[in-house]
Amino acid sequence: MAFKILHVLNSVAVPNETELGIAQRITFQTIRNALDFTINKENIDFLIATYEEDISTIPEFVKHTYILSRSMQDIYPTQKGKKLPFIRDILNASGDFLCEYLLYTNIDISLMPSFYDALFIYIQKGHDAVVINRRRISGSYAQIDELPLMYAELGDSHPGFDCFLFKKELLVQFILSDICIGIPFLEAALVHNIAAFSKNPLYIMDAHLTFHIGREVLPPVHQVYYQHNRMVFFKQIQPKIKHLYRLKKFPYSETRFPLRMLKWGLNPSIFTRNYYELERRNFVGKIRYILNEFRWRFLQK
Repeated sequence: MAFKILHVLNSVAVPNETELGIAQRITFQTIRNALDFTINKENIDFLIATYEEDISTIPEFVKHTYILSRSMQDIYPTQKGKKLPFIRDILNASGDFLCEYLLYTNIDISLMPSFYDALFIYIQKGHDAVVINRRRISGSYAQIDELPLMYAELGDSHPGFDCFLFKKELLVQFILSDICIGIPFLEAALVHNIAAFSKNPLYIMDAHLTFHIGREVLPPVHQVYYQHNRMVFFKQIQPKIKHLYRLKKFPYSETRFPLRMLKWGLNPSIFTRNYYELERRNFVGKIRYILNEFRWRFLQK
């Protein structure tokens, strides 16, 4: 069965020589290369949701666009900096598009040639959501003709999340409120919604499928916007979906207990308090199962 994927992105007009300008230019070229490589080209479509002043950034392979109207500056009009949109607005731009899956990647995340074909294999294996962690490569690259070297560099793993594939039907259930992109807690909001509403999520923590130019893990952030995203997640999102959390639907759930606890505690996108609650619930469930099994077997004698 062929599934249709709509790849949704947000592009921005920035000078070519800036870090984001370089990353965006290389990202678009890696998408072209992945399209040339894939056997599923007819089942992939693209949508860029951006502001009117950024339309010039849209590459030729993108046939669908959506003009965003809101940004963080509507909430914080005195704050200076980049005009950051809300992930809810970007994903909702998919509207009535006929597709089974939505794919969102940050604009500075480049793709390996086999990226799309790998997604289709994961879908065929029965996963309704896939989250892929990037590899971090040297920050010295700046030219498209260096792509063979970028592809060849294995790089380092990265703890955060910036590539999200999920069934489009899940979007109507997601609670994203006014989480903006480009700031921490975007990834937390998406991962926790996926854990809450998907049935069979898959977390690809260390595969060579995407990469980011630069090895920095936690770059400096806009503190006002950071506090905004943090507040929105803990006050507006998590209270509405927390009752749906199950340990088996979070990253590291297949890892043995001591290592699972350590990895959960070190990952900046998932939270230790949630882990302890889920681990306790999981332990109580196992004890209840063992006691029930003992009772049923005793009654059968």
